[in-house]
Amino acid sequence: MKLIEVSNGLDTVWVVLTAAMILLMEGGFALLEAGFVRQKNAVSIIMKVFVDIAFGALVFYLIGFGLMHGRDLGSFMGSSGFLMKGSLDHLPTNITSDTFWLFQCAFVIAVISIVSGAAAERIHFRAYILYTIVMTGLIYPISGHWIWSGEGWLAKLGMIDFAGSAAIHALGGFAALAATLFLGPRLGRFGSDGKINIVPPSNLPLASVGAFILWFGWFGFNSGSTLSATNPGIGHIAVTTMLASAAGCAACILFTILRYQKADPPMVINGALAGLVGITAGCAFVSDAAAIGIGAFSGIAMVLASEWLEKRKVDDPVGAFAVHGVSGSIGTLAVGLFALPGTTARAGLFHGGGWHLLGAQALGLMVVAAWGFGLTWLALRLINAWRPVRVTADEERIGLDVALHGVPAYSKDKDFIDVDELRNPSS
Repeated sequence: MKLIEVSNGLDTVWVVLTAAMILLMEGGFALLEAGFVRQKNAVSIIMKVFVDIAFGALVFYLIGFGLMHGRDLGSFMGSSGFLMKGSLDHLPTNITSDTFWLFQCAFVIAVISIVSGAAAERIHFRAYILYTIVMTGLIYPISGHWIWSGEGWLAKLGMIDFAGSAAIHALGGFAALAATLFLGPRLGRFGSDGKINIVPPSNLPLASVGAFILWFGWFGFNSGSTLSATNPGIGHIAVTTMLASAAGCAACILFTILRYQKADPPMVINGALAGLVGITAGCAFVSDAAAIGIGAFSGIAMVLASEWLEKRKVDDPVGAFAVHGVSGSIGTLAVGLFALPGTTARAGLFHGGGWHLLGAQALGLMVVAAWGFGLTWLALRLINAWRPVRVTADEERIGLDVALHGVPAYSKDKDFIDVDELRNPSS
């Protein structure tokens, strides 16, 4: 066997394994969101995650991959690769197109899962399926082409996003904000007198386990984006990922102690995720010290953003916008400030690279944010014209588990149900 064949084989194994790690993050999303919402809506969360994976994968295979990574058409979108057919020899990687598709499919599933949490407890299941098709088949693939195809117009302007602070997290975060505003707050979340009512999480240990799974999967998210098992930067990427997430978590522990006189568990959980989101764009390009700073700043900004949204009666049950939209924005801009010389075509502002990279990052961020927000709002308007996007008030009060799926997440009454008693209740 030739050396190149061994190298390609190792790359294939590496990419498949890291793609599997990213797909495992869906379990993390499921547990995190189910733990944050009320008990009567836990099954609804799980069902939406199944929609993310099933419909996301199929639509991305049929349409999304071609629009995102097909042969460039006017620096705007791809024009080949639909159903994995047509010319794909332009892909800049040694792995097969099938392997590359699997890794990219894991990413698109993560994007839609961000919106799932923001819309929790009040979006209709059928409407969510339709929106998932739009996000995975159109919204994410086209903006992703601008950044990651190598021929997209944002990439040509110099925008850099190693693993997706903008392409995935800012896009998903601003789409989540649009969905939250479109749906409105949950019933009773804000009083008519301006009072803010807290909705206690149903299961914080469950949410914590979900966060740990996401934390684990993020090493596949960032390190796997090398698409090569022999890339010498894998170790550094893993270190910056770990330091940023730890800094985000630690910053939230200390900041909430100072601000609330006690460490706030949901904020601490989201602080770790905010640090991970913040470092995703620059994990291969910044120093260890910069990674710590990015993570800590992302964590504190997430807390302040959550408070700001709540004061304005914006109801985001899991903090999707604060974690992904705000921290994704910070991470995108941080590349323009902290990118080390030699790691990118232009160094960051603080390393003598001037303003060009920061300007490209800022422009790209604004475009992606506007695209995610605007297209999500338009999609929900169109869906709502056909069938209601939000459940009825009665369905919301009952809980989506029973109202939409016919089964509660937890059985409280009996361990077993007598079949004869069900058939003859009068007896």
